[in-house]
Amino acid sequence: MRLRLGVLTSGGDCPGLNAAIRAVVRRARKAYDFEVIGIEDGGRGFVERRTVPLSIESIDAEGFEHMLNTGGTFLGTINRSLGDVEDEIQAGYREIGLDALIAIGGDGSMGILHESARRGGWRMVGIPKTIDNDVPLTDRALGFDSAVRTVAKAIDYLRTSGVSHDRVMVLETMGREAGHLALHGGLSAGADAILIPEIPYSIEGLIAAIDETSRVRKHLFAVVVISEGAPAPNGGPVMVSDSRGIPRYQGVGERLVAALDEASGGRIEARATVLGHLQRGGPPTALDALTATMFGTHAVDLVARERFNRMVALRGNVVEDVPLDEVVARGSRLVDPGDQLVQVAQDMGVYLGEVK
Repeated sequence: MRLRLGVLTSGGDCPGLNAAIRAVVRRARKAYDFEVIGIEDGGRGFVERRTVPLSIESIDAEGFEHMLNTGGTFLGTINRSLGDVEDEIQAGYREIGLDALIAIGGDGSMGILHESARRGGWRMVGIPKTIDNDVPLTDRALGFDSAVRTVAKAIDYLRTSGVSHDRVMVLETMGREAGHLALHGGLSAGADAILIPEIPYSIEGLIAAIDETSRVRKHLFAVVVISEGAPAPNGGPVMVSDSRGIPRYQGVGERLVAALDEASGGRIEARATVLGHLQRGGPPTALDALTATMFGTHAVDLVARERFNRMVALRGNVVEDVPLDEVVARGSRLVDPGDQLVQVAQDMGVYLGEVK
């Protein structure tokens, strides 16, 4: 009997999702002749029974492999709670009639889907994706490299404006409680200070670092990258709530600008830029397209070998797989203050705060 394989994307979008779906479809059809069913808008697709049949022909537009270099996800995704609809999700899964599921998601959605799979007895394999790079047990998640590229390019643009006006340019990145995106993006583009949730900092230490760069450059200028989950000076994380009462990180960059102005007595003129969803958009880098292809292929092979409750993972340059139970149990992977990249940043004279 022909295996009926489902695939969905869940959580925030990122570059490389379409490339991963493409790899799943091509490997499943060419190597195993599986039937592949796309589930639209993540878990909502189960609730509303919205599916689309996927074939090599449907994703290959007359020879133009647009799926490799198009950002976002053509299946749609959702990164907010659907409410108490677990029974509807389980009923939808049964009605759609899947034999196995490949779920492409971050640490949050991976945990939710893992619990649904446990309850319903689904045979599931996970593919990690997130621009925050906070999924445990994998060196890199799909979408991270593309987001780092966006942060680095933004720093390049801000630098020319900051030098022209003798201003400190503060760039607020995504990342939630993890500072990987700010650290990698800031270091790769030569930021002067990188502030992340995992390492405490002081406004006095930051001003001293800015003054040091000014002495070298003869310009009162610096680029400061701050992760959205980093605390404001003399305070905790900066968050807002929407009309449904759902909190999200927003505004720490502006708080930092105000603190620099106050603490320096107006001597330091600073401006804040929030990259926001620009970090999620655009085409994937070659590395993310390659990672998506390797992840998608390996995930289908796991299904064929009936190795379920696993997540594909990158260890060095090798794609492996790890237990989903352990991934979910570990929670978000944060920056280790003792990490080699943190040491490299310090060696380059980048202000990171009070690293112990």
